[in-house]
Amino acid sequence: MLLVQQQPAYVLHARAYRETSLLLECLTRDHGRLGVVARGVRGPRSRLRRADLEPFQSLALDYSQRGELATLRGVEPIGALNRLRGDGLLSGLYVNELVVRLCARQDAQPGLFDAYAEILSRLDAGAAPAWPLRRFERDLLQALGYAMQLRYDAQDGEALDPQAFYRYQPDGGPERCGPQTPQAVRGEDLLALADDRCPDDDGLRRLRVLMRDVLRFHLGGTELRAWRMLRPGPPPALR
Repeated sequence: MLLVQQQPAYVLHARAYRETSLLLECLTRDHGRLGVVARGVRGPRSRLRRADLEPFQSLALDYSQRGELATLRGVEPIGALNRLRGDGLLSGLYVNELVVRLCARQDAQPGLFDAYAEILSRLDAGAAPAWPLRRFERDLLQALGYAMQLRYDAQDGEALDPQAFYRYQPDGGPERCGPQTPQAVRGEDLLALADDRCPDDDGLRRLRVLMRDVLRFHLGGTELRAWRMLRPGPPPALR
């Protein structure tokens, strides 16, 4: 049996499990996404507080594990709760769903954990969510081995022309196209994403469409509940 103490973690999702317990999906620093059973936490005599297991709270977990699911032994909140509101809250819920859907359990991704902590900090500080979301989506795909090719034309290997337009193929990369092509994106916007530079508003809009196509490809053609919930009037970051 594996015993782990003081593991940095965030709760991504929680649902009722049996009569008084919760089944948590957590993102941990050293063990990746983890299914954790919090036994009796919904009962009146639990030594674990349900309030300590809120999403977006930085935690230190103690748990034991034998098989796929871990059993929570202790939890300690670290710092203040990230109190996301409005577009920030919707964006945080979207990020949580994205991690649950794309990340395999028990696949350690310390870089992803750091990227997750960073986007929560930015959303909590009230940053406009569009650019932090595009950065996180990019970093998530890279951590999972699906790094995007953002610098060269997939057809001829030439460096992208900042003034040209491209259609991004999820399994290949950018291919030059006309400006009226559906879902066309400018070379300068792809290079901005590669160089970690925030593009202009039009570039952010084009990158949002591009990233949704790429993520849908890696989701096997399915959609996230966050996308469906946010119709017909989602915030600009997710529209």
